[in-house]
Amino acid sequence: MTYKEQIDLDRIPRHVAIIMDGNGRWAKQRGQERSFGHQAGAETVHVIAEEAARLGIRYLTLYTFSTENWNRPETEIAALMSLLFDSIEEETFMKNNIRFRVIGDTAKLPANVQTRLNACIEHTSANTGMCLVLALSYSSRWELTEATRQIARKVQAGLLTPEQIDDHTIDEHLATSFMPDPDLLIRTGGELRLSNYLLWQCAYSELYFCDTYWPDFKEEELCRAICDYQKRERRFGKTSEQIS
Repeated sequence: MTYKEQIDLDRIPRHVAIIMDGNGRWAKQRGQERSFGHQAGAETVHVIAEEAARLGIRYLTLYTFSTENWNRPETEIAALMSLLFDSIEEETFMKNNIRFRVIGDTAKLPANVQTRLNACIEHTSANTGMCLVLALSYSSRWELTEATRQIARKVQAGLLTPEQIDDHTIDEHLATSFMPDPDLLIRTGGELRLSNYLLWQCAYSELYFCDTYWPDFKEEELCRAICDYQKRERRFGKTSEQIS
């Protein structure tokens, strides 16, 4: 029986976040440049987005480009930006009723990429299916720093007192304030770390790590991760007896 056949469609995680890792190593194994792996990885994004929408996942957040990635060679960054521009296919979103959003310090992106992103966000804004979120020029430390600045300005303006600040206040000032925290975080490529991704939001997320490189992470791999998630008991600090 395939993992797709084993999934309980009544217990699908509402929000799945993915660290798409392994494009470069996948390409190197094939004697190709890293850009070849990124191209293959972009194709996987469309495959996984369509499968996630079909399964009923409401939010899919993909770690596409981190703030640390700006330190990569200029040629690779340029290739990634060009690929990002070319891979934003509104037809895929409209066909699958997917809404498109972006989180991150997008002001650092090339102007033509910003224009393409904003146009796709606007054109898909009325879609009612899954929300696909790209984390671009994103890191948790950047996000938390920005949230702290916003809260500090409100305190300075007398709109908020330090005593009023709680975890909900921070939630409201994060880039992810429009969606729930991830139920499941998946990292491909064999690394066992979060790499500065949704650190606040993943406090109680279920973590799933696999050795599969992102270009090879297809529908059955996603279903395998969800099956693993469905076997877990999510207690949120409570006992098993309290949950049952």
